[in-house]
Parts: sequence; C-alpha cells; structure tokens
Amino acid sequence: MISSLSGTVTHVGLHDAVIEVGGVGMLIHATPGTLATLRRGESARVETSLIVKEDSLTLFGFRDNDEREVFTTMLSVSGIGPRIALAVLSVYSPVEVSRAVAAGDDKAFSKVPGIGPKGARRIVLELAGKLVLPDPEAEDSPASPHTAGEPGPPWRGQVLDALIGLGWTDKDATAAVDSFVESEPAAESMTVAQALRSVLAGLGRANAMGHRSK
Repeated sequence: MISSLSGTVTHVGLHDAVIEVGGVGMLIHATPGTLATLRRGESARVETSLIVKEDSLTLFGFRDNDEREVFTTMLSVSGIGPRIALAVLSVYSPVEVSRAVAAGDDKAFSKVPGIGPKGARRIVLELAGKLVLPDPEAEDSPASPHTAGEPGPPWRGQVLDALIGLGWTDKDATAAVDSFVESEPAAESMTVAQALRSVLAGLGRANAMGHRSK
C-alpha cells in the first residue's frame, strides 16, 4: 500500500501530476484543487490511495488525510468507483461532503457529474454515520454543502488556485474567471472541472486572437 509520496513535481496537468520519487516518476490522479497546490520543479508531499485491479494499478493523490478519508469511504458505497469518488471531491471539500451526508442532502450529490438521483440517495443512506469530520462552520450552516458568504460561484476559489498553479498570474486568472462568470449564465451550477475547462478555453481563444492581431 502506497499511503503517501514525497518528491519533486515534474508535471502538472488538468487531471493528473507526476512526482519523481527516487528517480521514478509516479503518476497520480487528483482533483483540480489538489493539483493547484503542486508546482513543477518544487518538492511536494501528497497523501495517496492505490487502487488495484486485475489489469491496472492506479494511484490517486490528495492534499490531506481528510480528502483521502472521504475518497476511501465513498468507495464503500454500492456503484461508486474511484473516478466518481474523485469527482465528488472535485465539486465539494471533505467537510462539505460530510455536512451534506449528515443533513441527508442527496440533491448535493446529484449535482456531481456521473451521479444520478438514485446514486445520490444511496450515498446519503450508505454513508450515514460513517463519515463524520470536524466542521468549523457547523453552527453557521450545518446543512449547506457550500461555504456561505463567498462571492461568486462555489468553484471560484479552486479554479483560481488551479489557474495560478498552471502558470497564470493572479490578475489574469481573476480577470478570466470574472469575465467567464459574467458571460456564462450557467456558471453558478458548474462543477470545478467544468468551470476550469471553460475558463481555460476562453484564455486559449484570447491568446489566439492576441497573436493574430500582432
């Protein structure tokens, strides 16, 4: 069992990263939020979970133990595999997942790509009492899967971190996100992954137009 990795980051993509440990590049799959904490050429440590199948060994990386705990606990739910468990963490933080389960908020999970109403209800039923994390905001909003009071869509902070991690300046990243939110009516309901792909596409188009105008 590989429970963690410490080494030099040699690659950071939209869905995965490579950390070199003892001369061996270890590929990890992770959420945009986790990937945003990694910087190419810098040292990093991530918690990991190794999924073993007959034809593959897949390593998933997490920024802390809470993320890994939610991931591994989600895998105990009937019909939930590692990709869906990671998708949940791409949309909600560990505390938000725990909060939604405690509140019986199956609608929160139905917003995750790949999870339908029946699957969302099954998550709430099967995880009841199994997933309890300390919630610093429990007194303010015990039933809400989103952090109250944050400006913009719930994914805004994670997408900004991901863009900065991919090399964009804070100013350019903020301008790109704000422009996307203003022009896209469905921005509020998007997942972190969907919003990140859309914002990156907009930045790509802007760069292409800039090159043509020169």
